[in-house]
Amino acid sequence: MTIISYNVNGIRAAIRKGFLDWLQQANPDIVCIQEIKAHPEQLDLEEFEKAGYPYHYWHPAQKKGYSGVAILSKHEPKNVEYGTGIDYMDHEGRNIRADFEDFSVMSLYLPSGTNIKRLEHKFMFMDDFQEYIDELKQEIPNLIICGDYNICHEAIDIHDPVRLKNVSGFLPEERAWIDGFMKNSGFIDSFRHFNDEPHQYSWWSYRANARNNNKGWRIDYNLVADSMKDRLKRAVILPEAYHSDHCPVLVEIE
Repeated sequence: MTIISYNVNGIRAAIRKGFLDWLQQANPDIVCIQEIKAHPEQLDLEEFEKAGYPYHYWHPAQKKGYSGVAILSKHEPKNVEYGTGIDYMDHEGRNIRADFEDFSVMSLYLPSGTNIKRLEHKFMFMDDFQEYIDELKQEIPNLIICGDYNICHEAIDIHDPVRLKNVSGFLPEERAWIDGFMKNSGFIDSFRHFNDEPHQYSWWSYRANARNNNKGWRIDYNLVADSMKDRLKRAVILPEAYHSDHCPVLVEIE
């Protein structure tokens, strides 16, 4: 079972850049998409079905052209949960979950902290989200949370940890939160489970030719519940996909 997470930075723009052709070639079982920036009625949904994904579920933000998440699947889930039940999260379309026979997959788009107000919002979201997950895992222990966390966990995950230590996305408090989320809520960073090499990133600024110079950040994760550790087969980053300022991240489970 192959699962890909991809912040597409606008699904319509990504489609114009060849996203659907790439998707057919990559051929994952499940795709978690973030930052769709569109409502389903603005898309030709048959195109996703033609690409091999008859089951597609969309949770856009109320505000058009902003945020939003989706899950595409080759397999029909038993249940789909739109949002978390926490209003301010759900208004921004930041979470959708598909439940399959013996595991669940979530697509998450955690806020960025672009200014003081949004940084406060981000910390509130992180705390509320962790509480929500801790309760959810009692019901659904085999949980995979795929998405854009907007946080680099460790110095190895960012191209310039010294100069960027006071920038949101690499603040000590943010790093401590994701570290605690994995340790205390019981998740494995699937990529680091297999790969401890530096210079492996999933997002690059559009400025200063950052992608060509590989001055990136690893902020996209497939976090897999500890209970599924023995089912992990492979996890990789796919930087050759150029439909967004992010690239896809893949995990394969047994």
